[in-house]
Amino acid sequence: MKVKPIRTRKEHKAALLRIQELFDLDPKEGSAAFDELELLTMVVEEYEDIHYPVPPPDPIEAIKFRLDQLGLSEKDLDKWLGSRQRRSEILSGKRKLSLSMIRTLHKHLRIPAETLIREYTVKVA
Repeated sequence: MKVKPIRTRKEHKAALLRIQELFDLDPKEGSAAFDELELLTMVVEEYEDIHYPVPPPDPIEAIKFRLDQLGLSEKDLDKWLGSRQRRSEILSGKRKLSLSMIRTLHKHLRIPAETLIREYTVKVA
């Protein structure tokens, strides 16, 4: 087992291939193959975080996604946002989330606060 930092796309591709090989072996925890798989995975994640960063989601899209995950409808937001009209304005991008709305959505939908407080564009009518 020789795991080293990944510095190039070629090394990244080779590491991904090796991960697949190791994964197909279904190594047992504590084995050398398992340790190599775990280390390679960490090295690949580090490389990908630097070279292929995933931007955080838009707050409104995060709300819609979370509702879908929980099997809720947009109408379920009314009790947390105050009214149907307010929900409509927020989901259509015509109104920003207030601090109290962010706290409430964070609490009830368990959406990270950092996601909800991100800047997003409000559509002007």
